[in-house]
Amino acid sequence: MKKKQICILGSTGSIGTQALQVIEEHSDLYEVYALTANNRIELLAEQAHRFRPAAVVVANEQRYDALKQLMSDLPDVKVYAGAKAIDEIVAAGPINMVLTAMVGFAGLSPTIHAIRARKAIALANKETLVVAGELVGQLASEYHTPILPVDSEHSAIFQSLVGEENNPIEKILLTASGGPFRNFTMEQLCTVTKADALRHPTWDMGAKITIDSATMMNKGFEVIEAKWLFGVNAEQIQVLVHPQSIVHSAVQFRDGAVKAQLGVPDMRLPIQYAFSFPQRLPLSGQRLNLFAIKDLEFMEPDLQKFRCLGLAFEAIRRGGNMPCIVNAANEIVNRAFLEDRCSFLQMSDIIERTMQRCTYSATPDYDTYVATDAEARRIADELLNTAR
Repeated sequence: MKKKQICILGSTGSIGTQALQVIEEHSDLYEVYALTANNRIELLAEQAHRFRPAAVVVANEQRYDALKQLMSDLPDVKVYAGAKAIDEIVAAGPINMVLTAMVGFAGLSPTIHAIRARKAIALANKETLVVAGELVGQLASEYHTPILPVDSEHSAIFQSLVGEENNPIEKILLTASGGPFRNFTMEQLCTVTKADALRHPTWDMGAKITIDSATMMNKGFEVIEAKWLFGVNAEQIQVLVHPQSIVHSAVQFRDGAVKAQLGVPDMRLPIQYAFSFPQRLPLSGQRLNLFAIKDLEFMEPDLQKFRCLGLAFEAIRRGGNMPCIVNAANEIVNRAFLEDRCSFLQMSDIIERTMQRCTYSATPDYDTYVATDAEARRIADELLNTAR
């Protein structure tokens, strides 16, 4: 059987490296066609030597010469650089599936190009649907391109819906670990540091998404993503804080039945399921031991402490380009927090003020999203500089 050719956007990140583990475990079924990274050329070159893709791309054009040097002993592997090259590589003829594991707004353009090239999408870049969910959904429908979720929560919902195609969803139960500050008071949140925020109690993720988990903006983005992936209203999505991270999410149907997907916290499972759907393949690793589970707790999130989640719900209600504004402002304050230029609680303040100042459009197109992203980043930067 011909191997499925996979392009990994963001191969040096947490999702990308685990996807390569899945491919290695099933090398009889999958092959890497292309790998991309933003800056981490040493790891990218190491991956290229191990998996021998047809091409590698570094988004940062200034790293091209150094990457080319690291790849000098692999003359058969093409080396490219820049955002345009990433947009072009996803459309390469042999590719069957594109795993979009890039972080942030940068993932939108290559995802759109991959959809137009009719490549199946394994979606790990939640910002794509947060920023432009309506547009991406329209394009996926037009080009008959499947979008398979890789986020553990959305994969759990997707798995719970298999076989339920004609049964309407009454409610989506979207679980959240609560992050490292679940039990903190407002006073404690005033003094938390990036080191505190990066100590996630359950998942091993990249720095950006770990901070988003600490603020619960990540969960807000997942609410927006779920709206577009599963065709529900925000009112049909309930966020449940579930510290054990055993129930990855669930679906409630109109007869009251609830179907959930349970498992140990291991991102390889949703990655592999996106690659293999509708088949389930063997996967090495720990298995869930129900006898060892003493408690399964579920609590409502505190929207006073975690204002970012509330701001995400507000963005959904307002619609248009408002989620794009929230995403852009969040990327700015997230980076500022990681660089010690912003406090934990300041992040939500600046996002909210950016929402108030940025130009609103009820009917955005792609160009509007690009302009909105640039404007919101500029405003958030100005607000950061004023606050310092």
